[in-house]
Amino acid sequence: MSRGSSGTSVDDKTLLLEYRCHPARPEPPSPTCGPGKRSPTTAPSASPLSPLASPTSAEPRRIVLSTDSPAALKVGTQQLIPRSLAVSSKPKNSPSRHQSCGASREPLSPDPERAAVPVLALEAEDEDDGGGFLKRNLRNMSYRAAMKGLGAEPEPAKAAPSLKPLPEDGSAPPDRSPGRSKRTLGRKRVQKRGGSFKDQPRLYQEIRERGLNSVSHESDEDLLEEPSPPGAAIVVQSYRPAQVTWSQLPEVLDSGILQRISPEERKRQEAMFEIITSEYSYMHSLSILVGHFMRSEELKETMTQTEHHHLFSNIGDILTVSTSFFEDLEKRHQEHLLIPDISDIVEEHASKHFNPYISYCSNEVYQHRTLEKLLTTNPLFKDTLKQIERKPECGGLPMISFLILPMQRVTRLPLLLDTVQQKTNARTAAYGAATRAVKAISKLVKSCNEGARAMERTEQMFTLQKQLEFGKKKPFPLISASRWLRKRGELHLLLSEEAGLFRRGAGRLCHLFLFNDVLIITKKKSEESYTVMNYATLDQVTVEKVESSDPPSPPPGKAGGHLLRVVLEKDSEGRREEVLLSAETLSDRARWISALMHREKEKPDTTPKGDLSQVEITRAYLAKEADELSLQQADVVLVLGEEDGWCWGERLRDGERGWFPQACARPITSRVAAEGNVRRMERLRIETDV
Repeated sequence: MSRGSSGTSVDDKTLLLEYRCHPARPEPPSPTCGPGKRSPTTAPSASPLSPLASPTSAEPRRIVLSTDSPAALKVGTQQLIPRSLAVSSKPKNSPSRHQSCGASREPLSPDPERAAVPVLALEAEDEDDGGGFLKRNLRNMSYRAAMKGLGAEPEPAKAAPSLKPLPEDGSAPPDRSPGRSKRTLGRKRVQKRGGSFKDQPRLYQEIRERGLNSVSHESDEDLLEEPSPPGAAIVVQSYRPAQVTWSQLPEVLDSGILQRISPEERKRQEAMFEIITSEYSYMHSLSILVGHFMRSEELKETMTQTEHHHLFSNIGDILTVSTSFFEDLEKRHQEHLLIPDISDIVEEHASKHFNPYISYCSNEVYQHRTLEKLLTTNPLFKDTLKQIERKPECGGLPMISFLILPMQRVTRLPLLLDTVQQKTNARTAAYGAATRAVKAISKLVKSCNEGARAMERTEQMFTLQKQLEFGKKKPFPLISASRWLRKRGELHLLLSEEAGLFRRGAGRLCHLFLFNDVLIITKKKSEESYTVMNYATLDQVTVEKVESSDPPSPPPGKAGGHLLRVVLEKDSEGRREEVLLSAETLSDRARWISALMHREKEKPDTTPKGDLSQVEITRAYLAKEADELSLQQADVVLVLGEEDGWCWGERLRDGERGWFPQACARPITSRVAAEGNVRRMERLRIETDV
């Protein structure tokens, strides 16, 4: 480009702009400073156009343009533009998202004369490429942003620190401008491929996998949609997602792969990547349990070796298999930007390496009993445990939330794999692999459930066999492989055929043991001993609720008086006996009636399940009695009945029934989502019938 008449034209235009913006300033502009010259003096009140040219000068002036100056060809450290157009590299309150970032290798001169010469540094293409490539687009956008501010009042010249270059190592990034988008920041912040979810891992208790979403996956709901605001008519409460999503990874964004794949494939990638990230959170929580609780010498000294074993079981083995599982998943992710499949990895680990889960779940009954005993009878254990739970690493969560993690994870995996399967083309080999993976992990879950149930029932029957004394009643062998305890508890016996023993209105405390095939009524002899008063097989027992206008008065010091009548058509002596029992609360009576009528309750219900109300569990609940239902976050339950703050329901993922507090659930209000949940669970029960 010629530097003759074109330069004069630029000077005239520049002067004209200056005159229009500042007509009240009569001072002539200062002499021009070329690239190799300095202005003799630069006062703070000098005109902002002084770096360019003065029209009164007879000698043609050289104009340094930003596109082809020698400085720009080097690194761009000394391009000269009017000071009023210079953009500071660290604006504090600028709303513009486009700003120049200093990448200068040459620090500004402390010379006060040279300090008045503004320096505009261009941003390098990459911080590690030696600064040889310039981001032209960023430079131009910054220049245009400066041009928009021509009408503003020019600021007086300031000291050089306002234009200090940034160090190349990025150790002092510029302040965030309010206009920057989160996605832009995310791209710059996450530099290491595949490692973003490992930077600040969340505890597994704090996340909710989108693959567990109770919204029907056959609907138009997008797995990647943002959570709805509180109070909206939604079907699922919003939990924190499991780390970053696949489409947010910087390498995915930079590769342009999102524009080349279909929305269905994107959802499939998200579902597979979520299994990887959630496994890392799960592994992180397990490491907290092992490192801070199990290996704590202070905590170990407060209990016996047997109690320590019952409390932590083989959690170390669980951590080992989880680590191996995650490493295989991560390796697959690192090898392929577009993950081909992970179903084969899940199938292999579920069928060959996850056996420690069965042992851990089988120990569940001893674990909960030991923890309850230590908390109620061992103050030293309780105090030491509280100190550990207060550590920042534990997130303020109780130890029990860590102990139940293996049960939670192993029951969530089939749902997460089912999401992958539903997002996979049914005509591909990957769909068949996903189906096999779902069956393999479901078989493991079934073994875990059976192991825990068998251990609990066997232990209960041996204990009760020692505690029950039949006395004058005809004894029978209590222990049987087909018998288990359904419910036990205290009620007040208000009326009996033995009128001399039990008077109306007085009441006598009795303890009932309800098994799946027999009801035993006892009176408590001691803390570990019960005397059998009567019993009958359940096929000879009927129960009904009693609503009387003049009910018997409740026992002294006891509230309630909610009655139920139990008829033993053929008791232990072959006679008919009718007893009137009083429960303290409405929910207690309802639960006893439900338990005594379980044979009728388990008959197939003709009501379509899609028409029943559904709730989603928002807070995990551990069953405290035999008729209660243990639930995890995100479980969906069909509500079959409600009474006094308790719900009787069926857990959709496996069909188990029981009572649970209404406070730990929220209703699912969308009928479309409710029907979708039923379809999904019915399909899962067929596919996971192993």
